[in-house]
Amino acid sequence: MAEIASQEWEEFTTQYPNAHFLQTAQWGELKSSFGWEPARFIEGTAGAQILFRKLPLGHTIAYIPKGPLGKTSAGFWEMVDQACEKKNAIFLKVEPDEFEETQGSLKEITPGFKVGKDNIQPPNTILIDLRKDEETLLSEMKQKTRYNIRLAARKGVTIETWDDISTFHQMSKVTGGRDEFDVHSLPYYQRIHQLFNPINLCELLVAKYENKPLAAVMIFYKGTRAWYVYGASSNMERNRMPAYLLQWESIRRAKARGCIQYDLWGIPDEPYEKLENEFTEQTKGLWGVYRFKRGFGGDIRRSVQSQDKVYKPFLYSLYEIYSRFKAAPG
Repeated sequence: MAEIASQEWEEFTTQYPNAHFLQTAQWGELKSSFGWEPARFIEGTAGAQILFRKLPLGHTIAYIPKGPLGKTSAGFWEMVDQACEKKNAIFLKVEPDEFEETQGSLKEITPGFKVGKDNIQPPNTILIDLRKDEETLLSEMKQKTRYNIRLAARKGVTIETWDDISTFHQMSKVTGGRDEFDVHSLPYYQRIHQLFNPINLCELLVAKYENKPLAAVMIFYKGTRAWYVYGASSNMERNRMPAYLLQWESIRRAKARGCIQYDLWGIPDEPYEKLENEFTEQTKGLWGVYRFKRGFGGDIRRSVQSQDKVYKPFLYSLYEIYSRFKAAPG
């Protein structure tokens, strides 16, 4: 089948109300403003939104984030191959919306694919089961986290919805500098809010003290799932523990919306034993946020490893070398 329009893709995805937000038409529109070209295809009951990243000399990288949707067939993958060939893709990377059954287990490899050596989305996360009542959710948190939630409420921290994307971006830069990770640009966050907030798929929440914004989170919703993807905090009034009350209120709001799963998104891609043995010493990247997120309970889960289909082996080898060099510390 030929490539379909955004509206037709939205109609198709109504069959999959709990599909990942990265497979929404809105996510494709977002990425189209920042160097990617979305293309959407349906074959029978299966479909995928593919993102193509332009490279020099007319080449591209093809990427299916948290998809495809539905049960795929040989005909479906033939259609995807034709689309990738048309876009002159070096390879296609697929990150399925599935979790490993056990640490290190592999999903059955689709014919023609190989296990990818890297993931674009952070594979390790913490999932909180929102089917439990609030008392149980609190009881399963670390004692210090419960204490900080109550402390923030006693110290006058309040939570409200927000639309000040510029201040959120400024706080994000502070957080990124403090915890040593990159943040998106202001236009990126603005575009997210423009696309997702009006249709109730995303909201920005802020923790304030005496009307001063101290911390904020951007939460995505789709069906019965919620994702805490972006968070930020200033260096002011940190003794009031605003981020703890803010996260708890985010969890409560997701539960009130009918969500049964709250995804804390990214933590270091390490086995549980290493996470617990080293989180007090490690500081870079996602280690800082793991110290915070682990306090809210839930279960650590790892997404299945990405799968790559290679169309141009030599250029793919160069890409792998570049990826290893880029990921190397120092």
